[in-house]
Amino acid sequence: MPGKAKLKFLDRYLTLWIFLAMGLGLLLGNILPQETIVTLAGTEGEINPALAIGLILMMYPPLARVNYAQIHSIFRKPRLLLLSLSLNWIIGPLLMFLLGILLLPGHPGYLHGIILIGLARCIAMVLVWNDLAGGSREYGAALVGLNSLFQVFTYALYAWFFLEVLLPVFGYPALEVTLTINEVARITGLYLGVPFAAGFLSRYLLTRLKGETWYQTRFIPRISPVTLLALLYTIVVMFSFRAESILSLPMEVLRIAWPLIVYFVVMFLISFLLSRKAGANYAENAAVSFTATGNNFELAIAVAISLFGAGSDAAFAGVIGPLIEVPALILIVRVSKWLQVRLYERSR
Repeated sequence: MPGKAKLKFLDRYLTLWIFLAMGLGLLLGNILPQETIVTLAGTEGEINPALAIGLILMMYPPLARVNYAQIHSIFRKPRLLLLSLSLNWIIGPLLMFLLGILLLPGHPGYLHGIILIGLARCIAMVLVWNDLAGGSREYGAALVGLNSLFQVFTYALYAWFFLEVLLPVFGYPALEVTLTINEVARITGLYLGVPFAAGFLSRYLLTRLKGETWYQTRFIPRISPVTLLALLYTIVVMFSFRAESILSLPMEVLRIAWPLIVYFVVMFLISFLLSRKAGANYAENAAVSFTATGNNFELAIAVAISLFGAGSDAAFAGVIGPLIEVPALILIVRVSKWLQVRLYERSR
């Protein structure tokens, strides 16, 4: 039963793995010469091929997991579909943007990272949270497929608009890295388009050769750990850049965590209440709400590193994201089940 789903071992201790990777990165940063670290990661606008491959591999498993053939199922309730699109591509990005403006004054680097997170809609862990909350797997998978397609074609435009056009409206100076929409499109095409094409072709070809059951039960479990390993490798490299700021690190983590925590709570409650009002049953509501609440930190990290460098505040904010998301979303799963009893079962 979906309601009895449990986190797998690697996912359950994701926060621990991230902390260990952070510690290893800081240790290496104090041991290795800075020249070696720069060689491993590259510099602003230029990424070492090994790190670039890691960022692409980080995105491949979740995109290979998506069943794009299920997208048609979400058109049965056009009102709910319109709400989901509005939550993901209007309300969510604007909410994260405003929280960054309000809660990160004087920290433009962190603000850039937070904005990139808000623009990257969740396509991976949302399926886990949806299962834990007892949401509709079919509806959740369909929404993930739709969001994947939207990200491929719209993320570059969104990133350029929010960072280069909207930020100056709120009094922030021009970015240290001058953005053009072509530059963002190139980065998005590499770190989202390439793994998207690989994931789509993997499903298309392998399900025809081996069947859907083999694909879901044998192939996906084998490639799924690649995302975590690539993420941890990226964290180690990035934190090696920040070894000198180890004493101020806890405060910086809390500074970035604050807008993220507020975002998760507010976004979920808005999504759940609006979906309930739109006539969604609980299973559909959970799928819509968790899809709108989670974020694609892998994509945000890849774009931040490409635009601002592996040692930048923007990339650092992206890494803190999954560290905060895992415990926050586990608690929100409990909130979702409590709301199920209060708003659905008791109202029968």
